[in-house]
Amino acid sequence: MTQRRTGYVWHERYAWHDTGTAVGVAPSGGFNQPHQAFESPESKSRMAGLVEVSGLIDALVRVPAVEASDTDLLRVHTPEHVERIRELSADRGGDAGDGYTPFGRGSFEIAKLAAGGTMAAVAAVMRGEVDNAYALVRPPGHHARREMGMGYCLFSNVCVAIEYARAELGVRRVAIVDYDVHHGNGAQQIYWDDPDVLAISIHQDRLFPQDTGSLDEIGGPGAEGRNINIPLPAGSGNGAYLAAIDRVAVPAIRAFAPDLVIVSSGFDPSAVDPLGCMTVTSGGFKAMAERILGIAEEACGGRVVFSHEGGYSPVHVPFCGLAVLEALSGRETGVEDPFGASFDASPAHPLQPWQDEIVAQAEAIAERLGFGRAE
Repeated sequence: MTQRRTGYVWHERYAWHDTGTAVGVAPSGGFNQPHQAFESPESKSRMAGLVEVSGLIDALVRVPAVEASDTDLLRVHTPEHVERIRELSADRGGDAGDGYTPFGRGSFEIAKLAAGGTMAAVAAVMRGEVDNAYALVRPPGHHARREMGMGYCLFSNVCVAIEYARAELGVRRVAIVDYDVHHGNGAQQIYWDDPDVLAISIHQDRLFPQDTGSLDEIGGPGAEGRNINIPLPAGSGNGAYLAAIDRVAVPAIRAFAPDLVIVSSGFDPSAVDPLGCMTVTSGGFKAMAERILGIAEEACGGRVVFSHEGGYSPVHVPFCGLAVLEALSGRETGVEDPFGASFDASPAHPLQPWQDEIVAQAEAIAERLGFGRAE
């Protein structure tokens, strides 16, 4: 296995983003006994812990996180949204916009650090300081729209990093691959009319948001085909995800020829995630990372950055994340996923006809719009 210089971003302050008490996704109160939000520090901090305890940290290149500036945020978000989050954060916190995105005092600065962490990873890759990078950031970002936060996301970390790269690093064309179990609606909205950003979302059909992510959402006038949705049926496993990568994402990236690939890396398609109904294993995530790395090497010299998104199983996310970092760095830790005994040989993994139908439809749309497999 080829060893690579893989950048790695993690800051303890990411674990200090406070989402308060909740009943998973619902506010506490009434018959909702206080517990905690699914989007808690646990899965991310435990992933950071496993990266260290496994010894892989010694083979990674630490990339310091920096805060995104107001200028960085305003390339993507409206002034009203930025100011609202700033003011609420300086007081007692609040909600970022949709009623399901709580945050506490001081989260504005942590959200700027999350966007800045992805920016720092992109800068390290584009400047040749590392071959690729993983930004383990929090709060996540792929649901945030220009004018509001939603789905636990305050600011769009990936989009802020893309606009920084286009403004400061000489990048023009960027491809996004989002395999979070939820639809990447934020990037879809932000880049709907932009022909220089290809946004590919592989997600569970009509999970969240339920009104976006369909096959026929292909981009606005002049950007047709730059938005590709692959809404897989609930229950999809490694076979369906790899088919979506191999038959849709890889050919589209090849045809698009980006300067940079950014992955919205959500581990909530995991078989034990509380917010999804998919069955992807740590090995499945590793295989997706290997395929994405392969097409990035072909299309843009391997310039790829993974930015952490969802994933709400504190016990499984660390093993999924470690597997992806093994793929990026070309180093094996010898750590075994303890859930493999239950899920690796699951009958859910072979591609099923009803899953193949969705992949085939997405494949046909991409081919019709010039982003399919070369003949």
